[in-house]
Amino acid sequence: MRLDKYLKVSRLIKRRTVANEACDAGRVLINDRTAKASADVKEGDIIEIQFGTKSVKVEVVSVQETVKKDEAKEMYRYL
Repeated sequence: MRLDKYLKVSRLIKRRTVANEACDAGRVLINDRTAKASADVKEGDIIEIQFGTKSVKVEVVSVQETVKKDEAKEMYRYL
């Protein structure tokens, strides 16, 4: 699954366009490498997102095309 879509489906970022902009600005890392919005996300990857001064680091637990709001938190695990 594309990185920008994963960020939206997992609700780490609310909108896909915002996820795209964050990737273009170099604020999203996959396994400690700067990632483009089109980067492929798979289970076990470590995603780090920088929001201003704070940083969020999560491990991808599952990759699903669509999930309900309640189940979105089960797609990743905070580190």
